[in-house]
Amino acid sequence: MSTPTLSALPIRRLTPRDLTACADLSEDRGWPREEHKWGLLLSAGTGYGIDDPDGDGLIAACVVTRYGAYENPELSAIGMVLVAERHARQGIGRRLMRSVIEAAGTTPLTLHATPHGRPLYEQLGFKTTGRAEMVRGRFDADAGEAPTSGITTRAATAEDLPVLVRLDTEVFGLDRTPIVTRLPAFTDQLRVAEADGEIIGYAGAWPNMETHVVGPLIARDTDTAKALITSLGARTDRPLRTDIDVRHEELLTWVKARGLESVAFNAVMTYGVPELPGDWTRRFAPLTVAAG
Repeated sequence: MSTPTLSALPIRRLTPRDLTACADLSEDRGWPREEHKWGLLLSAGTGYGIDDPDGDGLIAACVVTRYGAYENPELSAIGMVLVAERHARQGIGRRLMRSVIEAAGTTPLTLHATPHGRPLYEQLGFKTTGRAEMVRGRFDADAGEAPTSGITTRAATAEDLPVLVRLDTEVFGLDRTPIVTRLPAFTDQLRVAEADGEIIGYAGAWPNMETHVVGPLIARDTDTAKALITSLGARTDRPLRTDIDVRHEELLTWVKARGLESVAFNAVMTYGVPELPGDWTRRFAPLTVAAG
């Protein structure tokens, strides 16, 4: 029996049972395995993949996370677009992306693109609408001024979840209940910021290889974002990593003064919508760039 051509290989839906194969594909491309993140994305989103005809795992994969009404999503985020090194530059990534775009129909799309991937997405019709800066390092809580008075932080409780869902929907602009309700199990820390007895922000820190990733980071203002990062950084011995919207210049300057260094820039791109919904002034960092 002849081996089918790459263009004829079927694209199938992935399930949490494909987690190891997805992590293997990440490793094949020189990325961290990120099994913890893959587990969340495959459960909260929908994975798509192409199997190696020789039975050697996956040769391509991506994940789509839908937001808004389940039956009629208002935005889908594309992430973890990967093609095995041995099949790179053969049009597989383009085919996978076109399949995702076609399946989305009229639903707008968004993704974070590396400089390497951006040309392909531009060819497919995505437009750059923003930028995020990845920063990483050991957080020095003792550097600089003391936390702003009037803002306190504490660990989130189960009773806080309805409030966090409402706040997140208001700031993100769309319902992300499937993501937000998974945060207590996904994160090592989930903390809220309060002022005058009202929750004014929240943030999580989740394990990713040797770091703790700060995200999502939703806050009333920059001082609240600082208080949340300080509270997370004080409770881990790992380096922190996060992706901050470059429009939040004050916060970027502040974290760099406390030990975090610039690692990379990603383009925030959209398809079918001129800009992302919600209030960017209170949206400081995503849960992960793979989920928008």
